[in-house]
Order: sequence, then structure tokens, then C-alpha cells
Amino acid sequence: MEHADVAVVGAGAAGLMAAGSAAMCGARVVLLDKNPGNGRKLLITGKGRCNLTNACDMADFVKNVPDNGRFLYGAFARFTNEDLLALLGQYGLTTKVERGGRVFPTSDRAADVLAALERFTFVTGQVTRVTGCVASLVLSEGRVCGVRLTDGRTVGAYSVIVATGGASYPQTGSSGDGYRLAAQAGHTVVPPRPALVPLETAESWPQEAMGLSLRNIGLRVTDETGRTVYTDFGELMLTHYGVSGPVVISASSHLTDMDAHTYRLWMDLKPALDEGTLDKRVVRDFSENQNRDFANSLSGLFPKKLIPVMVRLSGIPPHTKVHDITREQRTGLVRLMKALPLTVTRTRPIAEAIVTSGGVAVDEVDPKSMASRRCAGLYFAGEVLDVAGYTGGFNLQIAFSTGWCAGEHAGAAAFDA
Repeated sequence: MEHADVAVVGAGAAGLMAAGSAAMCGARVVLLDKNPGNGRKLLITGKGRCNLTNACDMADFVKNVPDNGRFLYGAFARFTNEDLLALLGQYGLTTKVERGGRVFPTSDRAADVLAALERFTFVTGQVTRVTGCVASLVLSEGRVCGVRLTDGRTVGAYSVIVATGGASYPQTGSSGDGYRLAAQAGHTVVPPRPALVPLETAESWPQEAMGLSLRNIGLRVTDETGRTVYTDFGELMLTHYGVSGPVVISASSHLTDMDAHTYRLWMDLKPALDEGTLDKRVVRDFSENQNRDFANSLSGLFPKKLIPVMVRLSGIPPHTKVHDITREQRTGLVRLMKALPLTVTRTRPIAEAIVTSGGVAVDEVDPKSMASRRCAGLYFAGEVLDVAGYTGGFNLQIAFSTGWCAGEHAGAAAFDA
């Protein structure tokens, strides 16, 4: 049986930060993960570039966490984005800021973020890495005493930090193990659902143009009453099932209770132009192609893959000569370009979500220390908690901030015992 002051379950962003933070307090730490390597999900974030945080003011972070953001006030105040960048900078990471305040490593390599984080975690020599799957907590008289692995090994510890992630990307190890451990300790687990995830649509035409990435488009989401629930601007990708891309992923967080609501997406293909200006642009293009068939006159307006779709949806016969197109037909085309509709049927499966909403109920966790209110010595960090933010680096900052707080308090508690 191994013994430690602190056992950390999960070697992702939150777990590595928690282990390092506890070690900085002088605690002996055992860091456990079912994978032989660390940070597998971290390595694939941001398409392998790793959007590790956001450069916005910390006061704005809570606004970008629609699911229980207020719970994070304490953690964000204790370990800010500036604290994170300063810490990783000490271990060799340089960063840059891109559109929307997104912070990336200068190298555009997620592996460099992981390398800096690992150097911090293991620099003290106080952290021992163990590969193994945790089967259960070891509990005695209302407190946690360690963890038991599936192979029968036991790690005794005064404090245990659960940082196992959510239920998205199970191939990286985030398969919901933390929910089971939390429930064993008497915690309420809010059923997980995909929070940042691609969307399936009733219309099949995105499949015709699958793989096409539409940059700099406007997106508006409405519910069944016509009320606008979200607007954004950015990149959208057409897929065999519907739509994906950053602007869609962000919008998905606002599509709550899809069984009770019907959501529609309205794509503005030319957001820089109002209808009047866009109409003048179309008139100019048509005047240059007036003797061509309508279907052969649109290369200046749309990507090649999208032209057959727009021709069909416009209702204008493809072989109509451009000079025969009526004002009403042209107006209809302009309006379609400004509000190309899609009907959302459902999200993609939770396994494809960037993060999950749901998890350990936050009213059962102390917001300053991340300590369980149900079981002494137990702490939580990262996506296992019922918190989820928008895209833009907010979710990784949640992992780092909660990981730091959990490690700091769990490490200190071991010496106060």
C-alpha cells in the first residue's frame, strides 16, 4: 500500500495543476491516471494548438461561464489568467493573443503547454506518477482515506482530489469516472449533457457541401417563438450531419432543453454588407454575367461547393439567363444570403462534445477551496464539476483555477491534521 499526503485522480489540466499546487505546499502527492501519458485531452484542444486561457479582464470570465459561473468567483480571484501565464512562463512557455482574446502558445503546439505544466508539476520531486484506474474511494467515518485501484492496489492519503474530467472525448480517458466516485461519497451528480458540441440539422443540404469552411459569417439562433437566443460572428463548417466550427460550438451552449424547444440557425453569408449594399453588389455581378445561366454566374458570391445549394434554395431555375432574373427573384436571393436557415434537430453525442455540462453539484462544494461539503478530505477540480464555459479559453482556465485552489487547500490540510 502506497501512502501520500494527497492523492490526485486524473492527470489532465486540472489534475496536473492540483498536484503541482499541493506539492508547492510541501505535500507528498500521488498522481493517478488510467493513461500512461499526461494531458491527453489537453493535447487535442484548439485543434492541437491549445487555447489555454483568455486575455480578457477576470471580471468578464464569470460572464463567459453560463453554467454556474458565480461558483467560480473565488477560484478565478485566487488564480487568474495572469497568474497562469506567469507560472507557465517560468517553465518556458511563451504565448500570444489572437482574436477574441484567445491565448495560444507562440509555437502553436499544445505539447509545449503540457511540457511547461509537467515541469511545474514535477519540479519539486514531491509528485509520484502512478498509472492505474481508480475503482473507488476508501472511506471511513465520514472522511476519505485514499483510493483503491481496479488491480487491487490501494493508495492511502489524507486528502483526495478528483480531477477526472467530464464525459466528452472518452478516448482521452474522460469517461465519467469522477461522477461515480463523487456519488460514492454522497454527492449529487447533475446528469451530464454536451455543452460545446456540433449540431445536427433537419436539412440535408450541408452534406452536399460537407467539409466547406465558411469564414467570417454571422450566426443568429432563434427559438420556436422567433426570439433571438444567441448571435455571433466567426467560422462555420458544413458537415455530413449538419454544422460545426467555432461559431456553432459556442452557440450550442445556449440551446437548452432541446426536447421543449425548436431552434433555428440563420446564417448571414455577407455580414459586412446590409441588404441594400449587398443588392448593389449582386446587381454588379449580374451585369457582368448577364448572358450567362444563373447557375454559372455566382462564382464571385459563393464558394464552388455552395453554389448548387444556393441555386436550389433560391428557387430560381438554374438555366435562367441572368438578364431575365426579376427584381423579386434577386431580392429573394439577397435575403437568403443574409438569413440562410437551418433547423436544429439535436446535438451530436456527448462523446463528441468539447466539454460537458453537468457533474458534481456545486452547492455541495466549497467555492474557495473546492472541498466537498459531504465528505471530509475530498476535493474536486475541473470539468467533473457542474460548470461549463464558452469557447475561447474559458474552460481550461476553469480547470487551472479550480485545480490550483484544490491542490493548495488539500496540501495545506494534510499538514494541519
